[in-house]
Amino acid sequence: MPFADFFADFTIVDYIASVVDILVVWYLIYKIFMVVRGTKAVQLINGIFIILILRGLSNIIGLRTLEWLMEQVIEWGFLAIIIIFQPELRRALEQLGRGRIFTRQRQKEEEKQEQIVNAIVKACEYMAKRRIGALISIAQETGMNDYIETGIPMNAKVTSELLINTFIPNTPLHDGAVIIQDDEIKAAACYLPLSESPFISKELGTRHRAAVGISEVTDSITVVVSEETGGISLTKNGELHREIKLEQLRSMLTEKLVKPLEPQTTSNLWSKWVKKR
Repeated sequence: MPFADFFADFTIVDYIASVVDILVVWYLIYKIFMVVRGTKAVQLINGIFIILILRGLSNIIGLRTLEWLMEQVIEWGFLAIIIIFQPELRRALEQLGRGRIFTRQRQKEEEKQEQIVNAIVKACEYMAKRRIGALISIAQETGMNDYIETGIPMNAKVTSELLINTFIPNTPLHDGAVIIQDDEIKAAACYLPLSESPFISKELGTRHRAAVGISEVTDSITVVVSEETGGISLTKNGELHREIKLEQLRSMLTEKLVKPLEPQTTSNLWSKWVKKR
């Protein structure tokens, strides 16, 4: 049958169904990769790909013994996978039954955001007690690459120990701002624009003016630890919140950074659709 004749009897509905079918399959494959990412099942998938490649090459080259061996591995490998990965498969089926398998990635993101908040609060608590000046800016929707390029690249995991060590006086990176973007410390010793607002108190120094300045041109959240008083301040959308307590800092960062995980029920999806309309 010619290739053109194969699609001759296809209707618009058949085309739409085929596209939807392909999209659903790719989405399921993507979700499976997201579920197994970071687990030992990734090594299993790599091994399967290697076996399939060897099977194809042996057939093309004519290596009959290797081809027979790969066929046996493929034939009995499925049963071996079920036996070896029985705990993982059981856990995945349980999550599927509870409707949680597609929310696992979102849970990981929420946990990572909570860890970042805890690291910032812990570092600010340490530095505030010892009056170590600090300037930490967390990027949101607006990118901060222009300001990241002014500093020293780090691309490191956000930890309280690293933040504290960065701002220790008389160290190469202590002067300037630390910028956190995409859940990691992108750079240190960055230069931020100073605010020209006449409403900023004269007693505030360069760090506070830089914190207000960056919040005026981006949607970032910036935390300041005063070197003179040890007080903690936070800026957002050009507003300066001075002398806030640690619990207030945690609450404000959690509100802005941690996205709450909502169960994807039918009513929630309907509500989101209505809001978009």
